[in-house]
Amino acid sequence: MTSKILTSNVATVCGWWAGVAGALAVGAGLLEFRPPLAVWALAGAAAAAGAGLAARARVLLWVACGLSLTAGCTLLMDVIALLFGQRVDSVTGAVTHALGLVGALLTGAVAMAVTGRRNAAAAAPTGPPGRWIPYLGVLTFLPYVAMKLHWALGGTFAGVSGAEVLAQSERNGASGLWLTLERWGLDATVLMALVGILLLFCLIRPWGLRLPRWLPLTPALIGTATLVPYGLLGLGYLVLAQTGAVGISSGAFHSEDDTLLVAWIGYTAFSGYGVALLAATRWYWRRTRGHGGPTPLRRP
Repeated sequence: MTSKILTSNVATVCGWWAGVAGALAVGAGLLEFRPPLAVWALAGAAAAAGAGLAARARVLLWVACGLSLTAGCTLLMDVIALLFGQRVDSVTGAVTHALGLVGALLTGAVAMAVTGRRNAAAAAPTGPPGRWIPYLGVLTFLPYVAMKLHWALGGTFAGVSGAEVLAQSERNGASGLWLTLERWGLDATVLMALVGILLLFCLIRPWGLRLPRWLPLTPALIGTATLVPYGLLGLGYLVLAQTGAVGISSGAFHSEDDTLLVAWIGYTAFSGYGVALLAATRWYWRRTRGHGGPTPLRRP
């Protein structure tokens, strides 16, 4: 009975989400001349979720989940901008990204509940998973961190100097805090990378199990839903660009080769860390299922 009530409540919340998301997407499409692409993904997700709930169609719910992830896959960028006192590129886009991530969690939960998988008794892991998981995230981020710190310390990489990077940040409207950190030889994205690495170890190591469950899971879910699709899609695009199938703008760099070099470093870091975070989050979710508070510390 409790299971049925929980499933019904989640489905109801998902229905409300579909209504709000659909209204926002339609409104943004009518009011903005060029609404963000994520708006259309959110509109499709809302329609698929509504049809899936009405027919209890698992496939439609998973389609809605996938479209929601597409709509919300850059939410982390908005969060980082706000943390460092910067404006988001688009308020409509930021709201769309947030609704997309919420919708992905809701539609995924309902899709599993429809087939009974959500209530299946999966055996929780009793010990730590492969210890390689956090180190994979560290290794994939090392080239990115080194590149960013090199620029912040005034060095030149891919034909661009640290002074040029700082000037570009100023032209792009970076906040005072962001610019101050760069002048001190620090980079805001490097600091966030270090926080992300700490999160990985928190999800894997026994001491992380003593925290309230929501504390590591909230940033972990945002990071996973953002970095996995963003990084993997980015790598796919780079493969096409490297082979000449699609063009790529040099942007702030002096040549396409320099742009590709920096892009490979960045997207490899995002996708590699995202996959490691996904594995760690899955393990932590299963290990702490049914526990809302801290888990007693046990020796592995």
